[in-house]
Amino acid sequence: MSNLLIHSMSEFSDLILGSLTIAGAKHIVEIGAEFGGMSQRLADHAAAAGGRLTSVDPAPRAEFIEWARTAPGVTHLAAPSLDVLPNLRDVDAWVIDGDHNYFTVLHELEAADAASKRDEKPLLVFLHDVSWPAARRDMYYAPERIPQAFRHPHTFGAGTMLDRADLVPDRGFRGGEGWAMADHMGGPRNGVLTAIEDFLEGARSTGRSLAWAHVPAVFGLGMVFDGDAPWSAAVAELVAPFHDNTLLAAMELNRLRNYMKVIEWQDNAP
Repeated sequence: MSNLLIHSMSEFSDLILGSLTIAGAKHIVEIGAEFGGMSQRLADHAAAAGGRLTSVDPAPRAEFIEWARTAPGVTHLAAPSLDVLPNLRDVDAWVIDGDHNYFTVLHELEAADAASKRDEKPLLVFLHDVSWPAARRDMYYAPERIPQAFRHPHTFGAGTMLDRADLVPDRGFRGGEGWAMADHMGGPRNGVLTAIEDFLEGARSTGRSLAWAHVPAVFGLGMVFDGDAPWSAAVAELVAPFHDNTLLAAMELNRLRNYMKVIEWQDNAP
């Protein structure tokens, strides 16, 4: 049934690779590889630009590991992102699609921003899962890595519904034993979009000019980039038609409603 639901960041390849080309990005850091579908496209772009890809994922799928072992210009760091990001140098762009929770995403953004400032690079970040279900609800692959002050009560196996704030045991969109979700949706320090908003508010309060774009499709693509970068206007022009596009948002909601109905049928099957 998984092939009924497109979910990969690679669906945004035209926007992401187009933005990387405009920005002249050579060294790309990817957080979260899974099967490596997007990784291969990023690696091809980096190779064509004379650059390299650093992929950070503590537990990617075997298909990615086998590919990365021999792929030229690709370095795989098998560690949690927050353990290694401060050590990365001369990064032109960051592609964040790892652990979808407030604490991790906020600190990934802060680490990417600090590294970009240190190396005098404009900030260019792409983030996945900025829409439902992770926009306002934390998801945890490894809850024990999240400090208690940031870790919401959560459940493995219970699922989220489009029209409910609480989780439903053994129903709805869920990760089984693969990942847990916060028991309640919304509120402070909860969800990917909340983390991005808090990061932007903090940065802008210091006078930073940071641009934000949200493509409301395939679980949501977010882009954060320096408004003062020499390429910012061209990147903004590329993504503007998709930013908060009401037609895309309506199509995404319809897609999710259909898929949730498929899950319901499967759950009710004998």
